[in-house]
Amino acid sequence: MEIKGLCLMERQQKMLCCTGVGIVVSLLVLICSLPAMADERQLSYSEADDLFAEYEADDRQPAVPDPLYWFNYSMYHFNDKLYFWGLKPLAQGYKIVAPPVLRRGIHNFFYNALFPVRFVNNLLQGKITSTGNEFSIFMINTMGSLGFARIAQDEHGFKDSREDLGQTLGSYGVGQGFYLVLPFLGPCTLRDVAGKAGDYFLNPTGYIDSTEVRMGVTALDVVNGTSLRIGDYEALKEASFDPYIALKDAYVQLRQNQVEQ
Repeated sequence: MEIKGLCLMERQQKMLCCTGVGIVVSLLVLICSLPAMADERQLSYSEADDLFAEYEADDRQPAVPDPLYWFNYSMYHFNDKLYFWGLKPLAQGYKIVAPPVLRRGIHNFFYNALFPVRFVNNLLQGKITSTGNEFSIFMINTMGSLGFARIAQDEHGFKDSREDLGQTLGSYGVGQGFYLVLPFLGPCTLRDVAGKAGDYFLNPTGYIDSTEVRMGVTALDVVNGTSLRIGDYEALKEASFDPYIALKDAYVQLRQNQVEQ
């Protein structure tokens, strides 16, 4: 029995010794292979970087959070139905009775009426030349056609400078904040909400005493403008996998580009 016990112990010692040697050898092999593994991993990372480099280089879109996603998504669907069930049919009917020349003239008139918004915000941004151009455009178009024609731009070569308070805040370094979709107004950001509120006091329409007339003028502006853009929103929806994300990205990038100009 003692002999068998000794043999068993000796066999276990040999097994432990072999196991220990195997572990040591494995560790040595692993240590020796680490530089090669590191080089290979670095190579794979470099390949991945090369693969996505062109996308990262072209991606200048700022990250705008969407903490109110479910509210925004609900408002997006509300505005979507409002457009297809209400605004678009009205604009299509209006388009039938109003010739293109009239609709373009009305669009020019409302654009000309927003001169105070552009003038003040160009001035706030220190764009003296653009401020002078906006003043000249307003005077020439108002005296020449009451604002219904773009005489200054088409005949005298003046260029528009479409600045608003949201862009002015952006030029001062104010971030866009988080993303919002407002009922009736559509996509927006927190910075642009503040901008729209400030620009409201420069909009002549807001100073019309009669509520009915003010609402009628606003409705005419919206319906007339929509009649000139029928098909744009539909094309965006058809071309995108997720229209909500596509509209958000397009709006954020547009506003960023406007601030940088």
